[in-house]
Amino acid sequence: MKAKRIGVLMGGLSAEREVSLESGAAVHKALLAKGYDAVPIDVGHDLAAVLASEGIEAAFIALHGRYGEDGCVQGLLELMRIPYTGSGVLASALAMHKLFSKQTFAACGILTAPFRHFRRGEAVRPAELPFGLPLVVKPVQEGSSVGVSIVKREDELEAALELAFRHDDAILVEQFIKGQEVQVGILDDRPIGAIEIVPKNEFYDYEAKYTDGMAEHIFPARLEAGLYERALQVGLAAHRSLGCSGYSRVDLLVTAAGECYVLEVNTLPGMTALSLLPEIAAKGAGLPFEALVERIIESATLQIEVN
Repeated sequence: MKAKRIGVLMGGLSAEREVSLESGAAVHKALLAKGYDAVPIDVGHDLAAVLASEGIEAAFIALHGRYGEDGCVQGLLELMRIPYTGSGVLASALAMHKLFSKQTFAACGILTAPFRHFRRGEAVRPAELPFGLPLVVKPVQEGSSVGVSIVKREDELEAALELAFRHDDAILVEQFIKGQEVQVGILDDRPIGAIEIVPKNEFYDYEAKYTDGMAEHIFPARLEAGLYERALQVGLAAHRSLGCSGYSRVDLLVTAAGECYVLEVNTLPGMTALSLLPEIAAKGAGLPFEALVERIIESATLQIEVN
């Protein structure tokens, strides 16, 4: 890869643009430090023209959210025959779409919170749900906990629905699962560690994820040995069930009864100073940030065969 011109794709068009710019800047700096010919590219509607004019031969995707993490950019790169980091088109799309990913988990026997799916205009009546309060309301296709609310009282539901529908035309209403927030890092198709998150807010929301001091990170996660290993294997099973490749971060809730509920698989996890995958890689696999970035770019590939 050091013989290729690498484009670090960042920014983009989603609600997670600012976080992506931070991830991209950190990745670009690391690649330069390792001697790669890397250029930052702020992704817009003209991405194809920019990639061509810059002579990009490989892409490190540091995008988050829609149009970057959902298979769109991956499809463009496949068409342009530019190798890229992370999962392919289908796995990216499945992981980003919370309804389809949860259906895939369930089909593979992976535990996930009971839920119902609603489209804009459909009535959400708590009395008709197969589970009671509290509930979690979230958009089907957003990341970084954008648009997510915990509803403890029925009079809080309307505001939660309004917030979620502000970001998507489809939402999930899930049963609230009480448990430890545990995140499993996957690198090269194997789990490299599990970190526990203790947020200062009610849950690990956008503020807790991206504001220094708003969440405590505990590595390794405080689980007894057998349960820790089970969490790693559940994370790997979720990663594989969607067909992911390269690397990912799998978010779990681990209950007091030892159940491991999968929340989601992040195919392009954050790469900022506060991000979890770099912390897991450093503490669990002995890979400092620059080494992790190099490991990821060296795995860049095309995943669609062309005759």
